[in-house]
Amino acid sequence: MQPIRTFNVTPSLPPRLEPLRQLAYNLHWDWNVDTKDLFRRLDRDLWESSRHNPVLMLGSISQTRLQEVSEDEGFIAQMERAAQQLEDYHHRLTWYHKQRKGVGGRVSGLREEDDLSQSKIQNPKSKTQNSECYVYFSMEFGLADCLPIYSGGLGVLAGDHLKSASDLGLPLAGVGLLYQEGYFSQFLNADGWQSEHYPINDFYNMPLHLERHPDGTEIRIEVDYPDRKVYARIWRIQVGTVPLYLLDTNIEANASLYDHDITDRLYGGDIDMRIHQEMMLGIGGVRALTALGLKPTAYHMNEGHAAFLSLERIRVLMQEEGLSYSQALAVVKSSSIFTTHTPVPAGIDLFPPDKMMYYLGYYGDVFGFQREEFLALGREDTGDFTSPFSMAILAIKMATFINGVAQLHGVVSRSMFKGLWPDLPVEEVPITAITNGVHARSCVSPVIQSLYDRYLGPRWERAPVSDPLWERVSSLPDEELWRYHERCRAEMVVFVRERLAQKLRDRGASPVEIAQASEVLDPGVLTIGFARRFATYKRATLWMRDIDRIKRILQANKGRKVQFVIAGKAHPMDIPGKELIRAINHFIREQGLIRNVVFIPDYDLHVGRLMVAGCDVWLNTPRRPREASGTSGMKASMNGLLNLSVLDGWWDEADYVRTGWPIGQGEDYHDPNYQDEVEANSLYELLEQEVVPLFYNRDNEEIPRGWVSKMKDAIRLNCPFFNTARMVREYGMRAYFPASDRYFTMTAAQYAPAKELADWKNKILDRWYNIKIEKIDVSEGTQILVNQTISVKARINLAGLTPDDLQVQLYTGLVNANKDIVNGVPTAMEYQGQDPQSGTSIYTSNITYTSSGLQGMSLRILPKHEYLSSSYDLGLILWAQ
Repeated sequence: MQPIRTFNVTPSLPPRLEPLRQLAYNLHWDWNVDTKDLFRRLDRDLWESSRHNPVLMLGSISQTRLQEVSEDEGFIAQMERAAQQLEDYHHRLTWYHKQRKGVGGRVSGLREEDDLSQSKIQNPKSKTQNSECYVYFSMEFGLADCLPIYSGGLGVLAGDHLKSASDLGLPLAGVGLLYQEGYFSQFLNADGWQSEHYPINDFYNMPLHLERHPDGTEIRIEVDYPDRKVYARIWRIQVGTVPLYLLDTNIEANASLYDHDITDRLYGGDIDMRIHQEMMLGIGGVRALTALGLKPTAYHMNEGHAAFLSLERIRVLMQEEGLSYSQALAVVKSSSIFTTHTPVPAGIDLFPPDKMMYYLGYYGDVFGFQREEFLALGREDTGDFTSPFSMAILAIKMATFINGVAQLHGVVSRSMFKGLWPDLPVEEVPITAITNGVHARSCVSPVIQSLYDRYLGPRWERAPVSDPLWERVSSLPDEELWRYHERCRAEMVVFVRERLAQKLRDRGASPVEIAQASEVLDPGVLTIGFARRFATYKRATLWMRDIDRIKRILQANKGRKVQFVIAGKAHPMDIPGKELIRAINHFIREQGLIRNVVFIPDYDLHVGRLMVAGCDVWLNTPRRPREASGTSGMKASMNGLLNLSVLDGWWDEADYVRTGWPIGQGEDYHDPNYQDEVEANSLYELLEQEVVPLFYNRDNEEIPRGWVSKMKDAIRLNCPFFNTARMVREYGMRAYFPASDRYFTMTAAQYAPAKELADWKNKILDRWYNIKIEKIDVSEGTQILVNQTISVKARINLAGLTPDDLQVQLYTGLVNANKDIVNGVPTAMEYQGQDPQSGTSIYTSNITYTSSGLQGMSLRILPKHEYLSSSYDLGLILWAQ
């Protein structure tokens, strides 16, 4: 029966408890221990059963209990402290205000009910006096256990990014989709095979705000799809001071059930549903920001899913501001940022050409493009008319700043995308790296946080590497650190037993199986954790390669046993990933290891937080270099866990000797089976010879002093760098601030700089291929001495361009066996005027070589303009032949 009218019923709170509502609707509670404890104190069982959802709690708890706590002075005092902490959080002096605004005094931040369009902090040093606003687009956001709209590391990273942006005071907003069914809940059948369940998210009982006009009507946007419009409303999650706007198409305005389902499941459906979702994210996201009154100055695409936002931005500038395509592109490119998380081409979203034209061809019409000209925006080889449209390529071509998420991933990404700059040495491909981090207050156990707060001070969560407080880690009492860690392990074991028993009851398991679940794991045994997405390249079963050997390690005598805690999901369509999960569960039963090895069903944020605090060692075994970053190991390290990992992702740049153990030394293999054999043996040897002995080497107080010393190194060396406070500061300094400044520059004086740059680019493209390097004179022969000065003179026909349009460089370096210059160093040549007889332009420079051997020299020419963010923007480079 359909209702004739609906009502949004909100919790009824005694007046004295009204601050609970504000606390519940701001996700600051997720990383504030006192506030989280407040809701747990309100009703512990309801807190757990609601998946730690304070909004649902307040709507479900009995009025009797509310009245009871309203008269509890201790509870009221704790609530008032939490409310004051949130108020102080909104009105503190932040890193952004100090760094960007030059503010020296107390400033007023954003209130919970504010959005960024209401923040009008003016920059006294800015020429434009305009307020900044950065937007962060992501397909998923992992923020809290009660908001299951994420699938894994990409989403959790996005959530941590917003939290640290709030901590640092950045004027950032997030944009995404609000999924009615989220990703999925995992359950295992009796055979250990993963099945999926999609619980319905009740948005009205979640910490969400529905955005409305002043008259109370919903703010809605529309996106054009073939033969119809699709409408979406906008929900907001308040993440501290950062609003996250999420689009929801499951509304009555959409007649088709298919359109309702666009925001149904994360990464669900076929390729048509994927393009529908990505159009809603990118195009709908831009329109939502406009409807909300926000005027972003920098757009950050977290992966290529949101790349269509660039097409929409160009359309708006052309149709509403009267710019040409090249002028609009200059504005969009100057203020766009793209972060790739994909280390393999197979991970990139690709759409067939005909499908792209069907869904988005109208943008080509607006741009004045023919079919292949439009499709070239998403192609590496623009001459291959059969190749699919790549979202990553589109994002790269539209961005001024491009980065991978770890230093090794930056190297991999430059190699993956070097075809976009075919004449550029791979090490100069303009893709840099900003190593990922994790949000400290979200992932460190409350008891460990209290230890850090006491001995390091409350600033540890965001203190940089250079801060002297990290030297105080050595002063943490061994006894306290170890006992607190043992408490975390015990809490995890209790949780695992309860979770397993509940899941067994849910699937109707026998009483014997349920009873066995209450005896799994030993809270005093060395515990190895493995929790991640079950993609095959992560090799979740590598530790099982030699069954006899791993059984000897697990069931060792002399009180030196080892146990494994494993969790993770495979994508519903990933059959090989599901096979890995089943293989682990078969291994547990067939080898009689039900107490030693546990697979925790339905991995989520809550499970992950317990594991990264309660295990002793964090295991990661990807096939190098397939792991872009791998943030779970960072979380473990922040809790004092030691990492045992292949040198891939973040671990490749960590101090893997003092803070854990490396599996291998970063070797490259051509035979995967041989690689698995070698690295499995390395894993076993490390466990047998180093990890297990160090853990069980105890003194008279039963404390493993050597292990605890290594834990302190993990905390001291990894906490200050591998966190999102450092990461977001780096994004601010290297990406957001420059992109925002370029946006103000390009849009000044009715877009005059953008128009100038577009005209200049057209001139360069028209004349570039007529430039000729006529002659190069070198003062010395082929035999020279170290540090000998060599004079070089070049005569160049600039083809009607001016010296201000170009930069001429000598390129010098060691010559390898393939007769290529490697790790070359460019040296600018100076313009000396024109040759009066030939009319060529003369450039000169002096060079020296500081080492012996076969050295090389070449000459190259690059475009140059004050408004270019990079010399490589146009992809043009001319080398001497």
